[in-house]
Amino acid sequence: MRLAEGTEPCPRQKRTIIREVMMKIVVLMGSPNRNGSTGILVQNFQKGAEEAGHSVDVIDVCHANIHPCTGCVKCGYEGPCVQKDDVELIRKKLLASDMVVFATPLYYYGMSAQLKTVVDRFCAYNSSLNSRHLKSALLTVAWNADDWTFDALQAHYKTLVRYINFKDCGMVLGLGCGTPGMTKRSRYPKEAFQLGRSL
Repeated sequence: MRLAEGTEPCPRQKRTIIREVMMKIVVLMGSPNRNGSTGILVQNFQKGAEEAGHSVDVIDVCHANIHPCTGCVKCGYEGPCVQKDDVELIRKKLLASDMVVFATPLYYYGMSAQLKTVVDRFCAYNSSLNSRHLKSALLTVAWNADDWTFDALQAHYKTLVRYINFKDCGMVLGLGCGTPGMTKRSRYPKEAFQLGRSL
């Protein structure tokens, strides 16, 4: 809905605008530790996004029934996948959403294997996912605090954004977050909240 310049929306129009702006956000939670540092960032992001009026669905991919892509390409990049597991639920949720958030601890300078497995399975609905033009974000934590700690993960994420036609909305790169206590005392929970609140 677009209003003429200098025109104030009536109450009904305001309600319509709020409904149009609200997004459905899916967070792919890629940490096997449900109460760890990645979870702290996710909780704060969710709080901020919900305060902004968006709905947030957190999917715990580490405890879901998800198998690695076999590379058979029988899906033809548009499905259905020959494997029958929880990826079908993730597919439905992503294709009905407006934004995807990748949340992962840094494992050997990349995303967790569980999250990478989900990303690899994008193969079976690649065309549909590309056409959605979803917004995206990255939430990640690492024990390390070197300035190059997240270089490889950032490069991977930016390549995904480019290839799948996502629109990057931001990254929270939690350096020196080796324990939940360290993370809670850091600036990163607030950054995650602000990212969600700013959407």
